[in-house]
Amino acid sequence: MAHIDKTKSIADVGDGAAIPIKSDRGLFTAWRIAFVGAIGTLAFLSFYKPDPYLNIIKFVPDGIVVTFKVTVGAILLASIIGLITGLGRISSNRLFNGAASLYVEVIRGIPLLVQIFYIYYALGRIVKIPDLLSAIIAMAVCYGAYMGEVFRAGIQSIPKGQMEAAMSLGMTRGQAMRHVILPQAFKVVLPPVGNEFIALLKDSSLVSILAVADLLRRGREFASESFTYFETYTVIALIYLIITLFFSKLIGIMEERINAEN
Repeated sequence: MAHIDKTKSIADVGDGAAIPIKSDRGLFTAWRIAFVGAIGTLAFLSFYKPDPYLNIIKFVPDGIVVTFKVTVGAILLASIIGLITGLGRISSNRLFNGAASLYVEVIRGIPLLVQIFYIYYALGRIVKIPDLLSAIIAMAVCYGAYMGEVFRAGIQSIPKGQMEAAMSLGMTRGQAMRHVILPQAFKVVLPPVGNEFIALLKDSSLVSILAVADLLRRGREFASESFTYFETYTVIALIYLIITLFFSKLIGIMEERINAEN
């Protein structure tokens, strides 16, 4: 998860993949080598030794779909939680600010896997909901705190003069926030939100412990049936690498376009 300092800037370094941009030739070259190499290795293994490599690839596609469902669902819900938390962190209302700050500190102080277990089983004691939805909620609550710091930093990166100018035109603080500050802040936070998406994609493998048939769990099922643990986890690792590198490139393109517009 991205680590955001207490300044008004957005930290670019996080737990997601490194974002390849053309200005960083070393990283851009490394990305191409890793991406092409991972695809080539997977293709070679499937051709050279179809049993078990090709059989593994045929066995896990539904797990990839579940992984994306968890990731997309969790990042959307985490974004909503993060926006509310970010607004709370800069709010002058002591209760709202205190609740948001407490949420951030508590979540950041507990390991992610412990949070997932706790939220999953806590929800199970209150209401019975599907395992997939439970996993999405658990991941969203965990990532919402980090997203909150992303939004806080993004909002605070907008010059204060923007708020003052909007209010001088007759807008209330709420109207100025909705119509002036947030639209600009969204452009600022898009790259770090993309990085959080990649980090969440990787961390989604943790939900396999919750009986959710994601990519990792499907791999574990194949390995337990065939006893090809090394081969199975090699394929799983390569698939995760390809997906992660693919999305890191998309985020890099998005970031370059945003910078070009500015």
